[in-house]
Amino acid sequence: MSSLEKLKRYLIFGAGLFINSLGVSLITKANLGTSPISSIPYVLSLNFRMTLGQFTILFSILLIVLQLFILRRNFKAEYWLQIPISVLFGYFIDLTMTMLYFVHPQTYGPKIVYLLIGCIILGFGVYAEVLADVAMLPGESFVRAVSSTWHTSFGITKIAFDVSMTGIAALLSVIFASRLDGVREETILAALLVGIFVRLFSRQLAFLVPVLFPCPEGQGNQA
Repeated sequence: MSSLEKLKRYLIFGAGLFINSLGVSLITKANLGTSPISSIPYVLSLNFRMTLGQFTILFSILLIVLQLFILRRNFKAEYWLQIPISVLFGYFIDLTMTMLYFVHPQTYGPKIVYLLIGCIILGFGVYAEVLADVAMLPGESFVRAVSSTWHTSFGITKIAFDVSMTGIAALLSVIFASRLDGVREETILAALLVGIFVRLFSRQLAFLVPVLFPCPEGQGNQA
């Protein structure tokens, strides 16, 4: 991989990370819950003084530590890159939450609209990160660690992970607030819709791969 291609990939990943955070913030602003991966940080932010972004950073670091225990000798040095990525992602979430200060839907209709827009944006952000193919956020990396260690399907493991995060968030909400706050129908819808939008963008924008990352001359002719 040339230096120019590596630079393009990291720029695309950085843009995807920001778009990802924008989607998470808009989904959260819809006030019907939040995405599964953000559900635990969101519930904690509702009950303590730290922000959603700050709790996201702490939760991400916890997932990285868990990966270290799961993978042990298979934990690669490059996985430590998840730490600065997590810090940047948490900062982006707080930044975009501030940018969207004017979003306060009061009725169910506009809330659903913001939810759908947020899922589309989040789906595109995830697609950009996959397109860059240089790093993974701790949530997806944790799922990869589990599936590779215990030889389970990545897709099934991801579903189990999302369900577990939602369940833990609901339990924390009941413990700290004595009610179900921060985990609603949006959490389930986001889990379903974001994956659909990621696959849609992957199909419709497949032409971008050879445009952004053309094969070196002669490489494409090799058998």
